[in-house]
Amino acid sequence: MSAVLPPATTAEPATRLDRWREALRESPGGLRVWRWLAPALITVFAFVVRVVNLGDPHQLIFDETYYVKDSWSQWVLGFPSTWPEGADARFAAGDTGFFTGVGSYVVHPPLGRVFIGAGMALFGADTATGWRIAAVVFGTATVLAVYLFARTLTGSIVFASVASGLMAIDGLGIVLSRVALLDVFLTFFIVLALWFVALDRRRALDRWASREVAGATWGPVFWNRPWLVAAGAAAGAATAVKWSGLYVIAAIGVYVVVSDALARRRAGVTQWPMDAVRQGLVSFVLLVPISAVVYVTSWSGWLFTDGGYSRHALDTMPAEGFWAWVPLPLQNLWAYHEAMYAFHVGLATPHSYASPAWQWPLLVRPTSMYWHQDTVGQNGCQLPGGCTEAISSIDNPLLWWAGIAASVYLLVRFVLVRDGRYALVLTGLAATYVPWLLYPERTIFQFYTVAMVPFLVLALAFALRDIARGPGSMTRASGQAWVVVFLALCVLLSAFWYPVWTALPVPYEFWRLHNWLPSWI
Repeated sequence: MSAVLPPATTAEPATRLDRWREALRESPGGLRVWRWLAPALITVFAFVVRVVNLGDPHQLIFDETYYVKDSWSQWVLGFPSTWPEGADARFAAGDTGFFTGVGSYVVHPPLGRVFIGAGMALFGADTATGWRIAAVVFGTATVLAVYLFARTLTGSIVFASVASGLMAIDGLGIVLSRVALLDVFLTFFIVLALWFVALDRRRALDRWASREVAGATWGPVFWNRPWLVAAGAAAGAATAVKWSGLYVIAAIGVYVVVSDALARRRAGVTQWPMDAVRQGLVSFVLLVPISAVVYVTSWSGWLFTDGGYSRHALDTMPAEGFWAWVPLPLQNLWAYHEAMYAFHVGLATPHSYASPAWQWPLLVRPTSMYWHQDTVGQNGCQLPGGCTEAISSIDNPLLWWAGIAASVYLLVRFVLVRDGRYALVLTGLAATYVPWLLYPERTIFQFYTVAMVPFLVLALAFALRDIARGPGSMTRASGQAWVVVFLALCVLLSAFWYPVWTALPVPYEFWRLHNWLPSWI
């Protein structure tokens, strides 16, 4: 607990939170209860707010038109199939088996569709709940993963509860956990990978603390790093959902190499730069091959069937020379990947909700995924003036803007104090945001930032922790009061926005109250 709230100074009286912390510290039984109860309560709450009214609307919204049908045909056939024209209404009506059997050109790897298809197999491909239940499960699991990540970074139940609680109530996290898109699966595996890196870092710090190598020319090379291998597997799974997982693999690699180098310098290894290169090669072997294995394995359905798109593209003209040894199915897979890459780098189709990455911190153009209006008496509407249903993938505005400010604060703090925990959070944030700045002309959307949200809430939790300590002339009681007020405002704003995140019927004027900026419509 002390990682969030250090003991009050003798010159300042203890606050209620301080007294509660001290009482909990003196009660091992109570501490054990809260270690389990806090994450359990937050996870259950996150599940409830994500599953309520999940089946409404019973129609394919936004990009569900691609992912739901592709996922179901992939589940049945092993590869995504094309569908006849006008398939959405027929599919939503319960006719789910009329795919053509001809391979469909899809531009994302298969793993996210595997999860969506599994949900449909369990709950029914003819129900909207079946389409979206996998997103609910992974969105809820992401909240728990944020808790575990935060707890590993600080050892604090309070810190982890604040970070994961903010993740649980953020609008974008809720919306992307309720629609059958890929981004929630990507986000989960990114958080999982960074949590594993945090566990590897903690283990490495313990190892260096138990060794005396000051003055040695070379330090030890560590092969036994199971958490780094696990991080590679999780990052490979992220890449098997969307290729943006590749940036996470690269970012983890940079973080691991730099942190290992600094650890050797602090330990007094005289040749620490070259020693870090030796360890870096080992870390590469531990991190990257397992990522590749997980990624290629995700294509098993395509590889072990014959009908997938481009499955036999090179059968009549296989590679010659050096690459002739590569099995023909893998050559075909490579050809398919070349086509996918060409699509992604050339995607510049205008879209009314497109938002370049430079706009994302400002929350300029959130994506409207669904909007519907009924008059009084239509479809059971009983609200005066009619019923409006909306699904807007907008974050809790206060939480988002505060998270952006907190990330800048955390960067400044890192420059000043060089805390490795700050570096890891900033690494996750950089991996999920900075690469998108390289594609200013590409058609991209604000909801891609769901992968950033876990790191923004962690940065915000660090900033709130510092405020709770009473910085400068502020007392601890005042700092903690401000933190409580901020968290209460976040909760109230999420309650205000919840109906327009979840397609609950509301009066039209109530929906209009949420359009704070003209571009939010």
